[in-house]
Parts: sequence; structure tokens; C-alpha cells
Amino acid sequence: MATKIRLQRHGRKNYAFYPIVIADSRAPRDGKFIERIGSYNPNTNPATVTLNFERALYWLNVGAQPTDTVRNILSHEGVLLMKHLQGGVKKGAFNEEEAQRRFEAWKLKRQASVDAAKASIASKKELEDKKRLEAEEAKNKAKAEAVAKKKAEIAASKAEADAAAAAAAAEETPAEEAPAAE
Repeated sequence: MATKIRLQRHGRKNYAFYPIVIADSRAPRDGKFIERIGSYNPNTNPATVTLNFERALYWLNVGAQPTDTVRNILSHEGVLLMKHLQGGVKKGAFNEEEAQRRFEAWKLKRQASVDAAKASIASKKELEDKKRLEAEEAKNKAKAEAVAKKKAEIAASKAEADAAAAAAAAEETPAEEAPAAE
């Protein structure tokens, strides 16, 4: 039986996530499978991959063929490197300890690059948030100044109207008093 390591599509429209499964190569994409060995979620930044490393390595060693996307995932997780190193041990190029040492060195280097990428994303997001906050504060300040100016204009026109009314009342009062005095 020819087996494939492939992705199954799950999730809703525009928000898919993918279980990584071992399936017969003749089975449909989302159909019957032999074993689930992990999942891939491209919706997070960076994409989240959970993988049972030992089972993936086992299935590669017994001849399961990964699809292109799964091959990339397995490569990023180090499964293909470990298979390569085990081949070197079988050929006698180096021993098991050397293979483990090389794999651990690769894993540390990869983890450092992933951490740097996450830090870069976080700092970029923090910078965007800071710019957005400054823009919002400037917008609020401009709006507050416009509101204060409008309130000052309304208060000035109201004061003018009150002054005019008071002046009109003052003019009416002496006019009425003058005929009464005569």
C-alpha cells in the first residue's frame, strides 16, 4: 500500500487549519486516514506547527511520501534532516552521538532564528501600535481645539447678544424715565 503524508483541510471559509495525516495515496484529501501525526495552522503569525516527531520520522523511514507542503513543514521541523543524519549513521560516515550533536546544533540555530523573527514581528507591531496611538492623540487634540474654538465663538456671540440686549434694555429704560419726569 502506498502511503502519503498529507494535509487535511478543516475549519471555516478563509480560516482553515490542517491536520497532518498518514493516508493511503488513493484516499481523498479529507477522507479516511491511517494516523494523525500533527497539525498546521497558517492563521497565526508565524504559522503554528505541532508534530509528533518520532512518528513522522518512522513513517518517512517506512516509505511514506510527503506532499510538497508537508515536505516543507517536515524540513522546517527537522524531520528530514534527522532522516538524512540517520542515513549517514547507517553508511558509517559518523556515529549516532555525532548525528545527535549535529541535530541539536541545527535545532538551536533554528530556534534562535524563530525567536528573532517573533521578536521582529512583536517590535514591528509595537511600533505600529505606538504610531497609531500618536496619530489618534493628535487627531483628538485637533478635535478638542476645534470644539474649544467653536465653544469660544458661541460664548462670544452669546456675550455679544447679552451685551446688545443689556444695551437695548439700558436705552429703553432712560427713554421711559425722561417722559415721566416731564
